[in-house]
Amino acid sequence: MPAPHADPVIAIASAPGRGAVGMVRISGHHLARFAQAWLGQTLQARHATYLPFPDASGQAIDHGLALYFPAPHSFTGEDVLELQAHGGPVVLQRVLARAMEVAATVGPHGEILPRLRLARPGEFSERAFLNGKMDLAQAEAIADLIDASTEAAARSAAASLSGAFSVEVNRLRDALVHLRMLVEATLDFPEEELDFLQQSDAEGQLQRLRAQLARLQGEARQGALLRDGLKVVIAGQPNAGKSSLLNALAGAELAIVTPIAGTTRDTIGQTIQIEGVPLHVVDTAGLRDSDEPVESLGIARAWGAIGSADVLLFVHDLERHASLAYQQADQDIAQRLAAALPARVPVLHVWNKSDAQSAVPDGPPRDANILQISAKTGAGLDALRKQLLAAAGWQADAGARFSARQRHVQALGRVDLHLAQAQAQLAQAAQALDLLAEELRLAHKALGEITGAFSADDLLGVIFSSFCIGK
Repeated sequence: MPAPHADPVIAIASAPGRGAVGMVRISGHHLARFAQAWLGQTLQARHATYLPFPDASGQAIDHGLALYFPAPHSFTGEDVLELQAHGGPVVLQRVLARAMEVAATVGPHGEILPRLRLARPGEFSERAFLNGKMDLAQAEAIADLIDASTEAAARSAAASLSGAFSVEVNRLRDALVHLRMLVEATLDFPEEELDFLQQSDAEGQLQRLRAQLARLQGEARQGALLRDGLKVVIAGQPNAGKSSLLNALAGAELAIVTPIAGTTRDTIGQTIQIEGVPLHVVDTAGLRDSDEPVESLGIARAWGAIGSADVLLFVHDLERHASLAYQQADQDIAQRLAAALPARVPVLHVWNKSDAQSAVPDGPPRDANILQISAKTGAGLDALRKQLLAAAGWQADAGARFSARQRHVQALGRVDLHLAQAQAQLAQAAQALDLLAEELRLAHKALGEITGAFSADDLLGVIFSSFCIGK
């Protein structure tokens, strides 16, 4: 882990643009001395002080609040100074610039003040992590909370920020460390002839560990879905009702709908939510052969969007299904979709215009992923929404107790892989203890990637505190 930074940093911490209040944040060391030199007052810790922010001539740039948080009782674990002024961009830039000027001078008693530099993106949270104020999963949850696009996503991110996800990871880590401790003791002290593994039910511990991991994996997948959402691409022939379906799902007239084939020339996207899960719905140009340059470009973009879909809605036209030419065109599209989409991407076949034609035709495709709707009247849309969530793997009853990222899900997958290998090695008993220990070590390392807290010293500390080695 890199060492904490020594140089103080400064940045405008409020959102860009105009607002009633804006904030400039400084983090570093000896900031009480810096505040005294610039603001002319000794700031009381964790109390708001109303005062002017003077420029080089002593005139007030603005009047506002100064809050000083001495280390280690601050967000970053360092001294933190927060300056709240009126939220005009020019005002905040002047406050920031003057702070940097003051930091480059000598203080009233000849002392050298700490020089400030502009903070990198995310550096305040990075310092909080490096200084042990939060773990890596909590630091990531800050960004997830800010970026949350639904209320459910915001709640789950806030839970992760408070440590809900980390608690589960650490509980799993503790059980894994205990199992590693037993295996290492068996390897290091064979002369004791103590079968630690059998006496301690190592096999049962490993089985319970994997069951605990499976539950955590399921919750992490739910949390990642709430955070990242799902890219849903609508595809099909021209005039099948794709744009009407986008408008119906979004509840707004986002795309132009006309009887003229080829109206949609570009991809049109909108984020909606279903049960708190964000869905990024993309309408595409009708798929067909075209010599018209603009439409051809739109069709090419449509295939590009299809290739990045998490779920594909293949829209069919019930009014035209009797046409052999239409059926052949649908079959051609289906063949291209099979080649363009990864096997993991579900395809939902949506038969539109049920208000004009009620019977879904026989023949392919005939599977559980067939839905009949009317984008015009809204019939069948509730069933489609439920099917979209099911295709995403969302379990409404389970919900999501915390937010997670794909890297967390992947790390837990590696933990599961190593634990499965460890279980296979454990079945071979003493002949494979070295390999068993190595698989458990790799599982521990993968788990530590989530919180950033893995260290070999953790294991040593548990061994020496739990066993009387010298006895």
